[in-house]
Amino acid sequence: MVVEASLRVYDTVPGFFAQDDLSSIRIPAIPPRFGLLDESPERWPKFFAKIKLLNETTDGFTSYKVLFLGRHGQGYHNVAEAKYGTQAWNDYWSKLNGDGEIVWGPDPLLTDIGEHQAIVARDAWNTEMSFKLQLPGKFYCSPLTRAMRTCQITFEEHLSPETGQTMIVKNCREESGVHTCDKRRTMSYIKNAFPTFQLELGFSEEDLLWNADVRETKGQVEERARKVLDMIFSTNDDTFVSITAHGGIINAFLAVVGRPTYPLPTGGILPIVVRSVHSP
Repeated sequence: MVVEASLRVYDTVPGFFAQDDLSSIRIPAIPPRFGLLDESPERWPKFFAKIKLLNETTDGFTSYKVLFLGRHGQGYHNVAEAKYGTQAWNDYWSKLNGDGEIVWGPDPLLTDIGEHQAIVARDAWNTEMSFKLQLPGKFYCSPLTRAMRTCQITFEEHLSPETGQTMIVKNCREESGVHTCDKRRTMSYIKNAFPTFQLELGFSEEDLLWNADVRETKGQVEERARKVLDMIFSTNDDTFVSITAHGGIINAFLAVVGRPTYPLPTGGILPIVVRSVHSP
């Protein structure tokens, strides 16, 4: 049964991960065990057994999912913002495609550092899979190249092209408008560069959502994030899902589930246990 999206309310269940301690901000981009507090060899089967129990003992209107929120590796726009400073970046440089030395728009690639950060993420998954962490049942990804490439490097060796487990979702994109780095490439490019990824229905060839003159508000980004959560909880039976995206939209997810912003570095991974409650 598909539940009307507007009837859902979200929050998180703390106590499983180090990142749940909202007073702790000095946590590595990818901490040991992805931050899971349980250090035992059977940590992941024990963790998911607890999540299964939560789902089996609900009132029928509540469900729980584990979301791993991954930020893309360093892109050339990140280098440019660091070069000029955030104020000058927002006021001037972000509206251009480059400065003659760095090209950041539209839709920049990962830097060498960014590619390495994705490899580090892949290695962290491999380490935890040796402790019986199963792959997520579904992988969602932003349509921007830096996120898709990060997702590809991190997971592709584990996925068969026939599984269709990775879906590109329009609403997983970064805060959109004005900044050329946030304008996506064509649908044809995406299909050619990432042939094992699925595009959700409704993709246009050109990016019709990016506006050169108007940037989204935080509230609009949070509305998109809520739609993504509604889609995941309404249509996906998997308990464990991955979302590879961007700092802005990740913090919008956190706002929707009642968590404060989190300074997730490029290449970082933030796991959260999300509870959804819907009206009867």
